[in-house]
Amino acid sequence: MRIDSFLNAVNLVKRRATAQDMIAHNAVTINGAVVKASRETRVGDVIELKFLTHTKRYETLAIPATRSIPKAAQKNYIKEIA
Repeated sequence: MRIDSFLNAVNLVKRRATAQDMIAHNAVTINGAVVKASRETRVGDVIELKFLTHTKRYETLAIPATRSIPKAAQKNYIKEIA
């Protein structure tokens, strides 16, 4: 699954356009490398999101089969890393 779709599917951003904008401004990295929106996400990838005031890191646990998942199921797909 593309990284922009993945961020939207697992509810890390509200809209895919927001994810694409963050990626265009180099605010998203996977395993320490800046990525393009078309980058495929794999299980085990460490995704870092740089917001204005803070940075969050997540580990990919699974790839969703659908375009969106319930918020309650988010913990099955990503794990926040301290």
